[in-house]
Formats: sequence, structure tokens, C-alpha cells
Amino acid sequence: MDLPLVGISLGDVSGIGPEVTAAALMKPSVRKVLVPVLFGDGPTLERFPAFRRYARVAPATLGRVEGPTVVEVTRLAEKDRVPGKPSREGGRAQYAFVTAAIDAMRAGHVDALCTAPVSKEQISRAGIPFMGHTEVLAEAFGVEVMMLMDGPRVRVALATNHVPLADLPRLLTVDGLTARLKLLSRSLEPVVGRKPRIAVLGLNPHAGEGGLLGREEVEVIGPAIRKARAGRVDAHGPLPADGLFAKPDEVGARYDAVLAMYHDQGLIPAKALDFERTVNVTLGLPVPRTSPDHGTAYAIAGRGEASCVPMVEALLKAAQLAGTRRARPGPRRPSRGR
Repeated sequence: MDLPLVGISLGDVSGIGPEVTAAALMKPSVRKVLVPVLFGDGPTLERFPAFRRYARVAPATLGRVEGPTVVEVTRLAEKDRVPGKPSREGGRAQYAFVTAAIDAMRAGHVDALCTAPVSKEQISRAGIPFMGHTEVLAEAFGVEVMMLMDGPRVRVALATNHVPLADLPRLLTVDGLTARLKLLSRSLEPVVGRKPRIAVLGLNPHAGEGGLLGREEVEVIGPAIRKARAGRVDAHGPLPADGLFAKPDEVGARYDAVLAMYHDQGLIPAKALDFERTVNVTLGLPVPRTSPDHGTAYAIAGRGEASCVPMVEALLKAAQLAGTRRARPGPRRPSRGR
């Protein structure tokens, strides 16, 4: 069976990324649906017996992969890879893992990417401007992307990503929101098998109360919904966020996705409803990308306390999306002969 090759960037070597990745890849449910290609630090990966059996290559020599593989991007000194104690070199390394994985995506060496958690702070301290995986991937591929928190009860997409709240009014535009709705609809249609039904949240309390509590719903969000509907997007709103998420099971039954206006408006309910099984998916890329919905968790790194369930879910979602992409009409990559 020609299983999808899922690239995995190891994240911060001082966080829980290495251990949850190792635990997740030991699960039969994961091993039977994908072939892992790990981009990480050689000595860090050598701590885990499971990875010692993987083939090892340098980034420059990565080509056709026949089985589980470690792409050794760095060989950090011991002081720079201590669990729970992030370092500047570790910050530089975690960014290098991501860029090496992106190069593999561009070259067609992997069918999907799953990213273990990184530290924006530590990467920035290493002198690398970094706002998040989503922004780096968008720039690398020159495409518009959006974050989707894909949970077992609701899917929540974001109209804006990592931006200050004070900037929201100027960042929300009719054309911009219309484009986001079209991207969300286009991306989910192969997954749900039809035009997805999308709930659109307002920005202000009670979705603005007809303009009494803010004009964005009247002047921007409502017109964007109408424009998207004219383009055959099944969008509905603007709806008050508090009322919609008060009955999450009804939301999931009625809508295929919710478009939130800003980060916390979408991520707080998504994480509260099912933190472990909600997966961060980047829509709009030519190759699927997922990640677990948690951070580096330095406080418990290396103690064996971290749950691997979020990483398992992220890997399974990456494999699923890679399969959905392969099933679409159009040219396919040649078989790798496994």
C-alpha cells in the first residue's frame, strides 16, 4: 500500500515535541496510515529507541523515501537540548526544522506536514522574526492561508491570525472576508463532500446589535457574507459568538464550520470543547499541514507526563488530508514502489 509520506518538524527540542512525537509514532493506528519523515536534531532523536531504526539522511540528500526516515537537520550540543531549558541555539534549530520541511514540501518529497510545537519567543530570541507556522508557510508558498481548528464537535476557522486586537477593525475588509469565506468553502468541500455550510461570527458583542454596539457587522461582515453567497458560498450570519457556542452540539450538527473574526474568539471555544483532539489545520497550501493544539510545555518536558493524544490526532489528520488531496482529479505523483 502506498501510504502518504508525512513530514514532521520536531519543534523545540527542549519542549515536549520530541517525546510526544515518539509516543505517537509508536501507536499502531498511526503507523498503519502513514510513513513518517522526521526533520529534527540527531542527538535528540537518538534518545528515543524507536527512532534508532529509522533511515538517516541529510536535508540535501533527501529524495525518494522508502520507509520511516530521520532527516538530521542539526546536531545540537547537549546544553542546547535539555528538556525544560530552552536555549538560543535550540530556538534557531526549531526554525531550521521547519524550513527544511518546507523545502521538502516544495520538492514533492512529502505528502503532508505535521509540525510539533515551537516557541515563538525562543525563535525570536535567536534573531529570527517569527509570528507562527501559518505566517511562514503563507510566505514560503506565496498563497493566502487560514487557520482552521478542526475538532470532533466543531470546526472553527479564523479570519485573522496572530494580530493585536487594536488592529482588527482595519484588518477586516469586505473583500478580505469574502476571500476567506471562499477559501474556507473551497478547502472543506472535498472533506465534507458538498458545499459546506458556514456560520460567520460578528466582531462586536451581540454581533453589533444592528449597529448600536459597533458598525463592523453592518459595514463589513454582513456585506462580505452577501458577496460570498453571490459566489455560491453557503455562509450565514453575522451571528453572536456567545449564543452560537453556548450549544456546541447544535453548532456541529447545523454548520460544517464557523468563521471567527479573531484568534481568541475562535480558539477559546475550540480548545474548551475538546483540547486534546482538536487539530490546527492550515488551509490554502498546496500540501496539507497540521499541528497539535498545544505549546512547548517546558514545565513538564522530559518527565513523561505529556499526553501524545494531540500529536496522534494531528498525524492522523495529516494522513487523512493527504489521502483526500490524492483522491482529487488531476495529476498525481508517481508511485514510490512500496
